[in-house]
Amino acid sequence: MLPGARAARAAGLLRPPGVAPRTGAARRALCGPGQRPAWRGFALPAGPDLRHFLRAAAAGQPGPPPELPPEPGSTLGAPKVYLETYGCQMNVSDTEIVWAILQKNGYARTKELGEADVVLLVTCSVREKAEQAIWNRLQHLKALKARRPQARAPLRVGILGCMAERLKEEILHREKLVDVVAGPDAYRDLPRLLAVAESGQQAANVLLSLDETYADILPVQTSAGGTTAFVSIMRGCDNMCSYCIVPFTRGRERSRPIASILQEVRMLSDQGVKEVTLLGQNVNSFRDLSEVQFQSVAAPGLSRGFSTVYKAKAGGLRFSHLLDQVSRIDPEMRIRFTSPHPKDFPDEASVLQLIQERHNICKQLHLPAQSGSTRVLEAMRRGYTREAYLELVHHVRDSIPGVSLSSDFIAGFCGESEEDHLQTVSLLREVRYNVGFLFAYSMRQKTRAHHRLQDDVPADVKKRRLEQLIATFREEAARANAALVGQAQLVLVEGPSKRSASELCGRNDGNIKVIFPDTELEDAAEPGAPGRAQPGDYVMVKVTSASSQTLRGVPLCRTTLSRAAASH
Repeated sequence: MLPGARAARAAGLLRPPGVAPRTGAARRALCGPGQRPAWRGFALPAGPDLRHFLRAAAAGQPGPPPELPPEPGSTLGAPKVYLETYGCQMNVSDTEIVWAILQKNGYARTKELGEADVVLLVTCSVREKAEQAIWNRLQHLKALKARRPQARAPLRVGILGCMAERLKEEILHREKLVDVVAGPDAYRDLPRLLAVAESGQQAANVLLSLDETYADILPVQTSAGGTTAFVSIMRGCDNMCSYCIVPFTRGRERSRPIASILQEVRMLSDQGVKEVTLLGQNVNSFRDLSEVQFQSVAAPGLSRGFSTVYKAKAGGLRFSHLLDQVSRIDPEMRIRFTSPHPKDFPDEASVLQLIQERHNICKQLHLPAQSGSTRVLEAMRRGYTREAYLELVHHVRDSIPGVSLSSDFIAGFCGESEEDHLQTVSLLREVRYNVGFLFAYSMRQKTRAHHRLQDDVPADVKKRRLEQLIATFREEAARANAALVGQAQLVLVEGPSKRSASELCGRNDGNIKVIFPDTELEDAAEPGAPGRAQPGDYVMVKVTSASSQTLRGVPLCRTTLSRAAASH
């Protein structure tokens, strides 16, 4: 029984005062001969829910409070929740799952922190800097709690996600500020945890699951009317890279059933979403085991020269099947996916073939390298050498002409020498990525590196090496983007430019930002009917200039994804 519920039963709160328990004979008297009790076939009238009994028990009152909770889905008198998201796209997706669960349980959403009854922070634990941002935010919320008028119910604060999983004890005991802690696999339990918190107690659930994928929960998009959306297809990671905390905060790999993913993508298509990104820590190791007839399928091979710390996994429908099915739903919807692992692109990979063949699968791949040194890659337990990675890059570029590549790099990993660092610099120059994500190494507890290696690269050296990596990346990205000057690029309009209301901003197939003037444009499908481009429209733009991060150009016409592909 939940904390506080025993007190509720002991105080008689689960039955109105003066009402005796109904006997079996009394229950039967309510029904005619041969009839079942009414509650078996009809909905019972709404009554007070668990959080009201807990609140009453904590206050020592003899009965439920006079105000009843709102009906599920109603926002009248509902407690208001304020959500903040930190970290990766997976946390954006988790925020939408959390909101779907709370909305169904009678909560209302607010974008104003001062209106909130509950503040939930969806957190990241990949780097120390991400965690420090949360501790700083909690200090602000502590002051907000202290200033809250006594006439209002106390403000409840919750920490969700990876940081909750990693630092539960510290979060609950540090200054007693946080009321609710929920790990990435405990979001279904949030209504109960919040009910316990309303009684004045702290509540936590950070249990990791071997099968939780939230497959039956359709996320509620946090940006209504948006042109892009993230769809989580799997959770967890089995790669166990020595620097990475993800397997310890998100658990083992498990994949959503394909049917539930297709249902969500169809829903997004019906809502007018024009770009979907399939999300997972290791999307191309996706393996749907929900259909019995596919559970004995042989395990696919790995990319040439790559290895894993685990045995090959047989059975299940794989990522290529999912990508094929998703791309068929809406020919006017772009499909992206992130993040894949380089090991899961075997030479015969149908994924690369699908990207090349399907006009609505973006010709863009994220190939996280992490380092250009074979010695460091071995220490990271990445399962490949520099040479194997470069061979894969050449294979990808041969398979998908004009492909845009992005990558992740870590500066100053344990034991990294100056020569190791310079090998990473040379890899950046040799591959010439369009997009890069570069960070200084941050030691994480629980990881293999924490237990087996020494974080022996001084902070100032990490900083210098990171700055050199960033400068090299920008120099090479500027060269790669300069090659697009003079070309026509199909751009999905996202909205006005942040720097100028007279310009629009969007992204091309390679996921590079494109800025262009907001002017009257002809529609390729309806000549003679000019109009301004709107978010969600596809616009053909001729590139006139490029930097390491942005393309600029002049708009040519509005068009469609299919029409642009046919004319290419």
